[in-house]
Amino acid sequence: MKILIVEDEPSLREVMKRTLVREGYVVETAGTFAEADDKLAAYAYDCILLDIMLPDGNGLNLLERIKSEGKRENVIIISARGAMEDKVAGLDLGADDYLPKPFHMMELSARIRSVARRSQNGGQRGFTQGNVYLDPERGVVQVNGVTLELLKKEFDILSYFLQRPGHTIDKAVLAEAVWGDHVDQADDFSFVYAQIRNLRRKLEKAGATVEIRSLYNFGYKMVVLDT
Repeated sequence: MKILIVEDEPSLREVMKRTLVREGYVVETAGTFAEADDKLAAYAYDCILLDIMLPDGNGLNLLERIKSEGKRENVIIISARGAMEDKVAGLDLGADDYLPKPFHMMELSARIRSVARRSQNGGQRGFTQGNVYLDPERGVVQVNGVTLELLKKEFDILSYFLQRPGHTIDKAVLAEAVWGDHVDQADDFSFVYAQIRNLRRKLEKAGATVEIRSLYNFGYKMVVLDT
């Protein structure tokens, strides 16, 4: 999962980032309205942690734009405790959750997981395609009920595809989602090819009934094989 933290207080922003990176998320940050606006225009995210009181603008205006443009990002508002008007306004604009400051990092992580479950998989914890099951919270992949050991990036790639079965995935979009902003500007995508190759080999060896197929000059698509 790729997360954007929009928070103007540097120490809190850094603590949030360190915590979420340790939990395996791809994390980007913005400290101002303008910086967040630029990132949202250029990149896609799965979840946005949005402070409302920014030095150069109101986070609610960012939220309104996200929703008006039909973007898929989940938004969790983080704002000062007791600001009921902010909570009501944010939820009315389409925010997925609200977390008042100060908060514990464990609660922040739990809110992110909860929002992801609701939006991505109908409230279910894991994703299943064919005989492959992936639990993003426990970091577990199973093929026919047998645990499959994957490296971190292999796991993240598989998770990305399992959440988008049958979708055509641009290799640059995949790289950005798994490795973070700006990686799509790399000179080549050999690092993506290598991870995909290794993941394919492991899935095939385990007897998986899903396959990541290459689409010439574009990217990839996951399909469920006929059995």
